[in-house]
Amino acid sequence: MAEQEAGPGPLLASGRDADVFAAGSGRVLRRYRDPARPVEVEAEVMRHVRAAGYPVPEVVDAAGPDLLMERVAGPTMLEDVGRRPWRLTSHAATLAALHRRLHELAPPPGLPRPFGAGGALLHLDLHPANVLLGQDGPVVIDWSSASVGPAAADPAQTWVLLATSEVPGSRPARAVLGLGRTLFLRAWLRRCTEPGIAELLPRVAAARRDDPNVRDGERAAIGRLLARHPRTG
Repeated sequence: MAEQEAGPGPLLASGRDADVFAAGSGRVLRRYRDPARPVEVEAEVMRHVRAAGYPVPEVVDAAGPDLLMERVAGPTMLEDVGRRPWRLTSHAATLAALHRRLHELAPPPGLPRPFGAGGALLHLDLHPANVLLGQDGPVVIDWSSASVGPAAADPAQTWVLLATSEVPGSRPARAVLGLGRTLFLRAWLRRCTEPGIAELLPRVAAARRDDPNVRDGERAAIGRLLARHPRTG
């Protein structure tokens, strides 16, 4: 990747397993901290959905743990809800529509099937922090968990993430953000149309609980969610 031989630019964002750096010329570099984790499959999924008209950043190059792509200028949906809470309902509708649009696309070959039968293309991390609000509309990022399976698995995963992920900040800030997140979750769920979301929720939540990247507090919250939505069969 000749574009980054001099090393990445300033750090823009940091997630649980990857960092995003400025890379100049309207680009960003997403670098996984595990150097043995390849990004070629993620890049191919992004190219596949972009070719089908789905809003994702253009991939410039992919090699080893590094994914070089177009930089989308704009806040995340999560940031925008925090700044302009009156847009919560419209953002919830946008997120539900992004789910539906994705599940209508034919998946590329070779993706994993963590939740069994079904032919829908799944993002499995499609929540407000992974939607950038660019000048031309919303753009979906972070395709590292792309899979194939029942369409309901995607909104079920987002349900788990919205209901159980840790909220940062002080106790008062967490209380306010937690309330906003609950309101967003309810508004978004009312707009989800994939059949079988509630039925698949316990299985998806259990898989999330067993993820080694999940924090102890989140694991406890998942346990409480499972208690409210036990398996029925």
